[in-house]
Amino acid sequence: MKILVVGGGMGGTILANNVARNLKDELKSGKVQLTVLSASDKHMYQPGLLYVAVGRMTPDELYRDQASLLEPSIQFQVDPVDQFMLDNNQVKTKSGKIHSYDILVIATGSRMWPDSIPGLKENAEFFYTEQTAVKMFKRLREFEGGKVVIAMGVPHKCPMAPLEIVFMLDDYFKERGIRDKVQLHYTYPIGRVHTLENVAKWAQPEMDKRGITYETLFNLKSVDGEKRLLASEEGTETNYDMLISIPAHKGMEVIENNKLGQNGWIPTDRYSLAMEGRSNVFILGDTTNIPISKAGSTAHFEAETVGANIAALVRFGAPVRKYDGKVFCFIQAGSEKATYAMFNYTLPPDPKAPTRAIHWFKLAYNKLYWISARGLL
Repeated sequence: MKILVVGGGMGGTILANNVARNLKDELKSGKVQLTVLSASDKHMYQPGLLYVAVGRMTPDELYRDQASLLEPSIQFQVDPVDQFMLDNNQVKTKSGKIHSYDILVIATGSRMWPDSIPGLKENAEFFYTEQTAVKMFKRLREFEGGKVVIAMGVPHKCPMAPLEIVFMLDDYFKERGIRDKVQLHYTYPIGRVHTLENVAKWAQPEMDKRGITYETLFNLKSVDGEKRLLASEEGTETNYDMLISIPAHKGMEVIENNKLGQNGWIPTDRYSLAMEGRSNVFILGDTTNIPISKAGSTAHFEAETVGANIAALVRFGAPVRKYDGKVFCFIQAGSEKATYAMFNYTLPPDPKAPTRAIHWFKLAYNKLYWISARGLL
């Protein structure tokens, strides 16, 4: 049996390692063949980009060799998929090679989409790629005062990123001694400061305490770089001296090109994580169209479910688990404190007051991530 994993990010890596360990004997005997196809030989710790943007991590700390994170029984190839031929149980890579499969897992991730808002790409700072995070840090170092606006697009990767960056900026400017010269202004597209109601109830008093202003029901429509002015779909405007954006995201180009889902999100069953209409194709992480948080922990918990089910399908022809929507997100509430939100399809989050202990645990996880990617944590 051939198991093919497309994508070498968090979801694809954990899934492949889990399957390799669950089917160790089958792989050793040759009954099962497990292949991972990736676009890169490097694996990035994406949450670290937030720290790069405020000068708390360097880009070299974000990477490991992808092959070093995979079990030896996994066949790893840097050869991204160009074409999905699902009716034939095949994919074609950019090198022209055709891979057949019995079970396919698609975990291609997502990309930021600032082009969705006129003027945003040219005038805002972002922290979702190494290049833009470094650029943002250099801009912050040069900034001497004025109005910093944090503007949101939806959907976006990491549900807590908007709160984390505004609280970290608050501490960043305090550490530079210029917080009294900076107005931090936060915008959010719905009628509270976060999608998750309990998170919003926690975050709003934190903003009030820190003197962070905010405007809800602000859906970004356009950016005028010359006037340094944001316009909302609701008809309001706000000026800025520096614009930082958590932009809207979309799925990867290969998913759009193959018409597997609108804006690159593949229609996925929320419990089995099977692609709608395909019993042998599973979707992980940001690639799904499931309306839950696009976060590393989402991919992690989904990968554990699909890994167990693939092993069960190989051994006795039926899945054994359902994904319950579990997500766990740290919330960096500044430079020295953090809290967390844990929730699923039925249980809402209930974040507590930030503490230094959780902050240190978050920093520890930054190091433990590589063990997590191996599927050992």
